[in-house]
Amino acid sequence: MQKLPNCPKCQSEYTYEDGSFLVCPECAHEWTLESETQTIEDKKVVKDANGNILNDGDSVAVIKDLKVKGSSSVIKMGTKVKNIRLIDGDHDIDCQIDGFGAMKLKSEFVKKL
Repeated sequence: MQKLPNCPKCQSEYTYEDGSFLVCPECAHEWTLESETQTIEDKKVVKDANGNILNDGDSVAVIKDLKVKGSSSVIKMGTKVKNIRLIDGDHDIDCQIDGFGAMKLKSEFVKKL
């Protein structure tokens, strides 16, 4: 018997096939196997300067002094940033830096702690 994947919505293991769809009897979610493989492949992998994979909620440190655009202040090398959020775009880290506020950083200028 073929092992079917768990429901992507509620993680129930009691999924079943209905034609070309997979159905969850607990939450009534319907999806196809093709859509599940696409969502896995579409996830962007963000790596720090050392090649470590970053995830939401990680803590990182800045590896070089960064000028803040529109300000005369600088984020110093070694500044620790907690609880990062990964986003799409050129600056792929959204974070809150103590003393500066909300900030977007490029992953190439940080290392994972």
